[in-house]
Amino acid sequence: MRNTTERRFMLKHLELLLLMVLLPFGIAQAQEVAPQDATAPAVDSSNPSDSSAVSLDTALEVVPPVEIAPPGAVTVSDFPNDAGDHLLVSFEPSPDEALGILVYRIYRRTPGATDGTEEWAVVKTVAAGDHTGIVDGYDPDYLVTQGTQYEYRVAAVTADCREIPGEVTVAQVVGRGEWFHTEKLKVLIGCIIFISLIFYYFKRAQMCHELYLRPIPGIDAIDEAIGRATEMGKPILYVPGLSGIEDVATIASLTILNRVAKKVAEYQTPLRVPNRDPIVYTVAEESVKQAYMEAGRPDSYEANSVFFVTDSQFAYVAAVNGLMTREKPATNFYLGMFWAESLLLAETGSLSGAIQIAGTDAITQLPFFITTCDYTLIGEELYAASAYLGREPKQVGSVKGQDACKGIVMTLVTVGIILSLVDIFTGGATDPSKSLLLKLQGLVDVTSLE
Repeated sequence: MRNTTERRFMLKHLELLLLMVLLPFGIAQAQEVAPQDATAPAVDSSNPSDSSAVSLDTALEVVPPVEIAPPGAVTVSDFPNDAGDHLLVSFEPSPDEALGILVYRIYRRTPGATDGTEEWAVVKTVAAGDHTGIVDGYDPDYLVTQGTQYEYRVAAVTADCREIPGEVTVAQVVGRGEWFHTEKLKVLIGCIIFISLIFYYFKRAQMCHELYLRPIPGIDAIDEAIGRATEMGKPILYVPGLSGIEDVATIASLTILNRVAKKVAEYQTPLRVPNRDPIVYTVAEESVKQAYMEAGRPDSYEANSVFFVTDSQFAYVAAVNGLMTREKPATNFYLGMFWAESLLLAETGSLSGAIQIAGTDAITQLPFFITTCDYTLIGEELYAASAYLGREPKQVGSVKGQDACKGIVMTLVTVGIILSLVDIFTGGATDPSKSLLLKLQGLVDVTSLE
């Protein structure tokens, strides 16, 4: 039993015993110096001419950088068609651009300034080969002040982050504003044509010439709707919108209300005009009174026909819907500015069986009126309705002039589409020398392209 225990102890510590035995031999071997080979040549490190001597300078030999020419001259000119707050800065690229130039940095400073702009600051960085000029003044951090003289210089930046500065250029010009934007000459010509047409038709209308206006179904149906209510002996409901008197749609609606009230006075039909805005209520009341007087029936005017409800949007809608449910009007007019209540009003009127005519310039509400009303005045048709109904010369001339301008625009668009299609089929879209558009416009010299 004892021998077994001793054997286990020796096997467990065998590595330690071997290390203790071999350690002295290793130390003695390490202290021995290897003899120098007599055949090997001796190296004299003190002799710099010895080719076998190795030094740090010769091992890490530094290649001198490639000499790159700086950018050329910088030219500063006033940027055209602006308010004097831009300058056009152009420069000649370095002739050695292909040797490693990555970008160009454009520096600017204001000589003699004391607000911090007297130091050189980078106003723009452009890639090599892309640009040889910039428009200074677009960066909000480096604005150009009209009448201030600046200094510019351009530096080329290489791949090893070296900056090669060019010469300093003093701008010989300063930013100046122009009175006329030459690139907007076409807009001026269009405005002159538009105004001329309006004045021409205005004069013709004043000279008692009968001007033809294209028919709009919604306006032509107003007399029919009023006559239907008269035959049924039911009232007419007129909603002048929910906006204030400052809205163009509200003003157009009140103009139409005067024409409707005049026709209602002639037919002796009850009229209901609920209002949300107190100022609109006052104007609507006076307009209806004036219409009854012009129709020769001031005694037929009912004081309660035009009334104020509330300025709360959906409380107003609830009151109008209740009015439609109780009195069952034969005709409903929704003309003016509307918001989310448009569908509620139109749906209630549709359920009551009334003929409905709507009109608004709110694009988001037009789909609801189109789907629930019999007739809908879309956008500017609402504005032109007063000219259609009243036939006042100034308004008729204005509408006729606008229609003529629209006709010119539509003609130009149609001609442009036709010419574009001709260019596609004749090959002008891919070959500029065959372009019919360019030939007609005279914008290019066809012979120089061939």
